[in-house]
Amino acid sequence: MRSNHLLVAAAALAIAGCTATKKNDSKEPAIATLGNQPISTSEFRYVYEKNNGGNDDAYTRESVTDYLSLYTNFKLKVIEAENRGLDTTMAFRRELEGYKEQLAQPFLTEKSVTNQLVKDAYERMKQEVNASHILISLAPDAAPEDTLAAYNRVVELRQRALKGEDFGKLARENSQDPSAAENNGELGYFTALQMVYPFEDAAYKTAVGDISKPVRTRFGYHLIKVNDKRTARGEAKVAHIMVRSTPNAPAADSLAAKQRTDAIHRRLQRGEQWEKLVTEFSEDASTARNGGELPWFGTGRMIPAFEEAAFGLQKPGDISKPVYTPYGWHIIKLIEKRSLPAFEDMEQHLRNKIAKDSRSELNKSAFLKRIRQENSFTENAEVKTAALAKASDELLQGTWTYDENDKALKQTLFSIQGKNYTVADFYTYVKAEQRPRTSGTAAHTMNLLYDNFAEESLLEYERNNLENKYTDYRMLVQEYHDGILLFQLMDEKVWSKAIEDTAGLRTFFNQNREKYKWGERADAVVISAANKELLQQAQQQLNAGRYPVSFARLSDVLFAQNKAELTAEGKAELDKLANLLEQNQSLTLEINGHTDARENASIAEARANAAKAYLQQQGVPAAQITSKSLGKSKQAGPDNTETGRRRNRRTSFALYTSELAALAESLNKDNPLAVQITEKKFQRGDNKALDAVEWKEGSYTLQQNGREYFILIKDVLAPAHKELSEVRGPVISDYQNYLEEQWVQELRSKYPVNIKAEEVEKLVRK
Repeated sequence: MRSNHLLVAAAALAIAGCTATKKNDSKEPAIATLGNQPISTSEFRYVYEKNNGGNDDAYTRESVTDYLSLYTNFKLKVIEAENRGLDTTMAFRRELEGYKEQLAQPFLTEKSVTNQLVKDAYERMKQEVNASHILISLAPDAAPEDTLAAYNRVVELRQRALKGEDFGKLARENSQDPSAAENNGELGYFTALQMVYPFEDAAYKTAVGDISKPVRTRFGYHLIKVNDKRTARGEAKVAHIMVRSTPNAPAADSLAAKQRTDAIHRRLQRGEQWEKLVTEFSEDASTARNGGELPWFGTGRMIPAFEEAAFGLQKPGDISKPVYTPYGWHIIKLIEKRSLPAFEDMEQHLRNKIAKDSRSELNKSAFLKRIRQENSFTENAEVKTAALAKASDELLQGTWTYDENDKALKQTLFSIQGKNYTVADFYTYVKAEQRPRTSGTAAHTMNLLYDNFAEESLLEYERNNLENKYTDYRMLVQEYHDGILLFQLMDEKVWSKAIEDTAGLRTFFNQNREKYKWGERADAVVISAANKELLQQAQQQLNAGRYPVSFARLSDVLFAQNKAELTAEGKAELDKLANLLEQNQSLTLEINGHTDARENASIAEARANAAKAYLQQQGVPAAQITSKSLGKSKQAGPDNTETGRRRNRRTSFALYTSELAALAESLNKDNPLAVQITEKKFQRGDNKALDAVEWKEGSYTLQQNGREYFILIKDVLAPAHKELSEVRGPVISDYQNYLEEQWVQELRSKYPVNIKAEEVEKLVRK
């Protein structure tokens, strides 16, 4: 249930809007007091305008009053949680700190840089680039001499390529990208936000056929050859019919799903109506009601196999062959294609992607530059030089340390908004962050650590002062603070209580039984068949009331000539049958006795009875077993051998069930879509075919949407009260609402609410 914290926080946002972190100034006008805690008019005005300002009925007396009531109930719960000390626990503080970290991110960026990056990314998404590359690997923190060596190496390769050497051959022989040995450095087509930013930037700025200058990324130096550029594919809107089949499904189920899909596809090829087949057979419940339509999508938004098949369709109305994904089998119909969506429609998506993309480093650099100025970052160059000079080779081994009695440790290395950071602070950071290195120099490593220390110190200072610097951030933090508290207390007083208090739930249900009633229902069997012949077969077997089972392989039990005594092997086979019948009470077994041509026919019945008696001794009820004699059997082989005769001295078995699924399975052997059978208590609206006939006991046949229907109404049930087991979910939900209402009344008694009418009137405008 802890995953619901964000949902509760979101609810707090909707009700609370933004609340101040500081207690209201007693001199500020209050629109209400809850116990001895005031709610300032300015606080409520901000909250109200944020959540209601755009409504048609905003600022009416009714709107303001109703919202004040909701807000008051919200604040009462928060006050109760705080008075119980729920905001002082370690778990609460840890969780709030996690949310604060997330909320801080938008305030720790350079918005103007982000805006430009978003616009640039959108423009680039209009085009796709096909490129090859050569990579010379280099660590991001490589020493200057290693960096220079890698750079010179890639420059040399560029010169060779420009002089005419085959780029693919150079990539295969020199690139340190492991895939180059197989693909000659070819990357295929890509668009914005699919490669690291420096690579993408160079690829888009390089003309087709040209080779870029060396490009540095976190992987090393690249040479990029642009092979082609094309207009982006844009987006597609499709509909689909899905037959579920997961990768770990049993082989028989997977095969059946594939057969059903192929059968649907053949019917589409014969010209049957798409919408009818979607309604009848698609197992994607979320789209089956609207013709299988899916939302618009572009590259990277769907499973690759589905996406490629969809974009491979050329004209609206084209239908794909069956396509497999981890969700099952799909048949895809193209509805429409369109170019890249408008910038306004993609802006937020692009912002989210860019926040995780390598181009965010540009944003970080600009942000650090700004906060250096805003926070008056001042560096002591002389002290810095002396501190960096303490680097030694132990730093490369990860064992560097310093003299803790050195007086220089107290010297100020730099200051941020007047807060001093000393040499001791820096050295403590170095000791914690150092690690063994196989390359580079101690001086270079110490410089890298200093840059990181200065950046992290700036970011930490800015993060710690966000609440003082930005009102919006302060208010968001308070909203999440209140949301977490609400979750803890609502769980205790309402949510979990409604589930665990079984006696209270039962009492509530009994007091409100009139609310939970069935409408008129039909206890019925509905059979849908592809044609009349199949429907007649289904009706005939339905009348018999038992249906052959195909999932179990039943071995015959053999006997000696003129004997009906079970052998050890025969008893072992019957033990398997007994176990199968015990596990599934819906199964019945038919035992058939046989004889060969030389035996008396009566022994066939004796053999069947012997098998039946043994099964009953093993605990199988007599009602689950029938036996009969089939008398003499023809010889099994072309010659009159003892083996052939013995095969006819046996009992054979047939397994049946009363479950209608077996009837459907047997009728769908050749065509998985031939027959569908549903048996349950239907309400009106559950089944269109059933709704089309008179609801009286009896049988009915009709044709609908090209299918033949047989309907057997066994009983028509009058409206009746539901049992708690039938409606437990809705009752729990209603009981939770009841508990919350009772709790709010208790809180209003504990913290008397006093509304200041004159302050309410200040907000009323119409």
